[in-house]
Amino acid sequence: MREELLEQLEEWHEEDEFEAIVDAITEIPEEERDYVLTSHLGRALNNLERYEEAVEQFLSIAEEGQEDPLWHYRIGLAYYYLEQYDNAREAFEAADRLEPGDEDTLEFLEWIRSKTEEQEEEAAVSAVEAPTGQASIPADTDVTDFWDDGAEAADSFTMAQPTDDLVESIEEELVFKLPAAYIQMMKVHNGGIPRRRYFPVTSGDATEGRIEIAGVLGIGREKRLSLCGEAGSRHMIESRGYPEIGVVLCVCPSEAEAVMLDYRAAGNDGEPEIVHVDQRHPDKITRLAPNFQAFVQGLVHE
Repeated sequence: MREELLEQLEEWHEEDEFEAIVDAITEIPEEERDYVLTSHLGRALNNLERYEEAVEQFLSIAEEGQEDPLWHYRIGLAYYYLEQYDNAREAFEAADRLEPGDEDTLEFLEWIRSKTEEQEEEAAVSAVEAPTGQASIPADTDVTDFWDDGAEAADSFTMAQPTDDLVESIEEELVFKLPAAYIQMMKVHNGGIPRRRYFPVTSGDATEGRIEIAGVLGIGREKRLSLCGEAGSRHMIESRGYPEIGVVLCVCPSEAEAVMLDYRAAGNDGEPEIVHVDQRHPDKITRLAPNFQAFVQGLVHE
């Protein structure tokens, strides 16, 4: 019976009868579907351009699929057409590692590289040419050269660019509206380690010293060091004793220190100032910049 079903599924696939495949497999109770049937279902959903449903099916057999290049290829295809290029690249790279030289896999990897470059260029242009009245990344900031992606810990911060829905979700969880310029910058490169990691601290006309940052938290949850990640803003405020003034923006080499978005004057929906906090001196909050743009522009090399 099973062999007959599998032969029928392959026959329908050759005849482009993808709806018939979906109907036949979904009639089988979910708990009775094995890896092979779920793979057939995911492939058919891909062919029907129902990519979100396909991803859901493939993820349900992720553990079994780790050593199967076809599983990586098929979920990579779904991610690609959902424009989730970082996830797609990771999947196709795994497929290529398990089955080197497959032409279709290599072609998708080339397409992803091209698409990613286009997105970064378009986002960089739109970020520095925001309409009048909207906050933007400083015009003299080279967005594409701002980050040190070669730094050893860069992958601890960097994620795929956030969607508008994700930004809204993160803001709801934080209960603060994120600066528009910060959002724009994260849509070009979401979190990471800047090449310029020092911010001079001044008093009047004199420079007192400088603050060093270790990385900028990106918008998301998937990385521990992201705004709502396992070790994100809320966790750091609660575990390290930082003041309840807003959102942790940057971590510092010392866990006692952080750079934060300070909403005390602006309110939760306003434009926050950028401040330095040190739990060893809880009563001292050092103002660094009036907004995110000025903070980015003020970062210097060692």
